Amino acid sequence: MVQAWYMDDGPGDPRQPHRPDPDRPVGLEQLRRLGVLYWKLDADKYENDPELEKIRRERNYSWMDIITICKDTLPNYEEKIKMFYEEHLHLDDEIRYILDGSGYFDVRDKEDRWIRIFMEKGDMITLPAGIYHRFTVDEKNYAKAMRLFVGEPVWTAYNRPADHFEARGQYVKFLAQTA
Repeated sequence: MVQAWYMDDGPGDPRQPHRPDPDRPVGLEQLRRLGVLYWKLDADKYENDPELEKIRRERNYSWMDIITICKDTLPNYEEKIKMFYEEHLHLDDEIRYILDGSGYFDVRDKEDRWIRIFMEKGDMITLPAGIYHRFTVDEKNYAKAMRLFVGEPVWTAYNRPADHFEARGQYVKFLAQTA
């Protein structure tokens, strides 16, 4: 089961857990109210997994590729890690399935506080268009992930502030309706 918690406000390496003391856990229902969807799948059979195929069919995830995030395989690794960790949004959903390794997706809640979501092998997540978020690997510095899209991939990230985009406005309306 996915682990999520409100982050502490302390400085330090973003690859560390940043769990407050006492812990402030966040459950799946709270993530759903933010529009974040989660599945636990068998990453060892991702190439032939009927459950993954069913999700892809139902949600129209027609395009996919695989990215390996580590110093040895990702060109400009340090630059890319910094870019992934900049707070941003996308105009489309962001769908990631961790095939190996681990990392963190951080998302903003309704009060603009950071929630950290620990992602490891078998975890699949959908972040809705318009949600402010960021990503980093953990201290192991390695994650292999499937990236899925509805239609052709759009890689553009819009760093905060990006409230003028229609996708952000729609997301803010969605949040108001789930209040």
